[in-house]
Amino acid sequence: MKPLLRTIKVLTAAALLTAHAGTLLADDSTSLTIYSKARPGAVSPELYRPLPGTSYNASYWLGQIPGYAVVRQDRDMDIPKGTGSINFTDVASLIDPTTVRFTSLTDPDGTLVYEQDYRFDLIGSQKLMEKYIDRQITIEQIVGDSIDQYTGTLLSTNGGLVLKTDQGIRVMRSYTNVIFPELPGGLMTRPTLVWQTYSKTGGSQTARVSYETKGITWWTDYNLTWKEGDNPNKGTLDLGAWVSIINKSGASYHDAKLKLIAGDVNRAPQGGRSRLLRNRNDFSKMEMMADAAPAGFAEKSFFEFHLYTLGRATTIPDNSTKQIELFDQARDVPADKLMVYVGQPYHGWSYSSDPFVQRDFGNQSNKKIDVYLRFKNDEDFGLGVPLPAGRIRVSQLDEADGSLEFIGEDIIDHTPKNESVLIKLGSAFDVVGEHVRTNFLIDARRKTMSESFKITLRNHKDKAVTVIVKESLFRWSNWKIAVNSHEFEKINSRTIHFPVTIEPDGEQVITYTVHYSW
Repeated sequence: MKPLLRTIKVLTAAALLTAHAGTLLADDSTSLTIYSKARPGAVSPELYRPLPGTSYNASYWLGQIPGYAVVRQDRDMDIPKGTGSINFTDVASLIDPTTVRFTSLTDPDGTLVYEQDYRFDLIGSQKLMEKYIDRQITIEQIVGDSIDQYTGTLLSTNGGLVLKTDQGIRVMRSYTNVIFPELPGGLMTRPTLVWQTYSKTGGSQTARVSYETKGITWWTDYNLTWKEGDNPNKGTLDLGAWVSIINKSGASYHDAKLKLIAGDVNRAPQGGRSRLLRNRNDFSKMEMMADAAPAGFAEKSFFEFHLYTLGRATTIPDNSTKQIELFDQARDVPADKLMVYVGQPYHGWSYSSDPFVQRDFGNQSNKKIDVYLRFKNDEDFGLGVPLPAGRIRVSQLDEADGSLEFIGEDIIDHTPKNESVLIKLGSAFDVVGEHVRTNFLIDARRKTMSESFKITLRNHKDKAVTVIVKESLFRWSNWKIAVNSHEFEKINSRTIHFPVTIEPDGEQVITYTVHYSW
């Protein structure tokens, strides 16, 4: 037997039951400023697809999209004279009602909102059932080739519909339609702010409203093309940047003025009582859209952060990912290819007030040599702009067929102008290392230790390579290199670098001894 199709009918205002995939904020005065807490690349595409069998699940998305936005709108509305009530609809489903700000641009001194309710008890089949407990409904049920109707008082919805009719009590576990005589009060077809207002003049006014919504975030995706030069350790790169925006806020923002804040903006812990904030100056401070022809993003310092303002209106649909170019591609930026060898794997040690005297550490050896690209965010080469945190994907041209092939990716933090950017791409295939501890002595009475190492690097390429050998002197802060086969550079109080060049199919052996005392 085929499962029976269950539907629900309301005999009044049927259009009110149309499903809302998301509110459309569509007037020209919509402005959207997005703040991101997302680790670039960490939000999987699986996170912004609807849950199986659902079109939207606000409680799920509330904790999944690590960002938020401030929505600002100018709307014309009729405001009652004296005290009155206004339903403010078309807001994002994930609105934070404690952040709502209101001001009348027409009568800022004579109009205010003094009380607010946020109504999110939205229409649904289960909500309708709950509202009609102890009230009369009609149920349709297929019997053979006909449809029978049963009208009575709904007593319960647990384990089926329990209906009290003139013929007795019926428990109906299968049915096709439920017919309600009217739409019950208290239910909304969309999230609504209900305001209690006072206005000296009333009438048609332009109101400016802003609020914060969760469920929206952004980050930067960088596309980098590496071009190797005659020197295998140097080359150039082309760099382009795109803003990626994920919107699961429950609203679509049509022809909106878009702004992005880059930086680590502090957030107070969630909590506190609901309150309506009123400050007629909050909005004018944020209106910085340039009066210019359609263009890309313009960047400027904003407090201790950076503000990126899109020079044209854009539409950001609900349940979507949108990408917008952040800046024009920079070409032929000088860059270095670095190989770094960390022979001793990280053991999870932390520096403490006592020397690290355990004998077991220092014997392990890592063979992999990591490969990095490094470039300077310099204006002389088409950059020199603040680079927001983002994911950098690196490709290289295969000259055999002219195609770009992916060679690695990394995450960068917010990077000011004139600072260097370091990108880890992976591990070298043809260059390997070996790290061996050759001696370890400790004299607890004299409070001294000495440790010796032999580091072997082998290059199987047909070109010379330069490798930076990074050594961590983790055992104690008071140390001295007693014997060393190669020159080294002291990076900090517990790190030294040995830069060495290895000829094609060649080998380099570094030895050194370190003395600790305390």
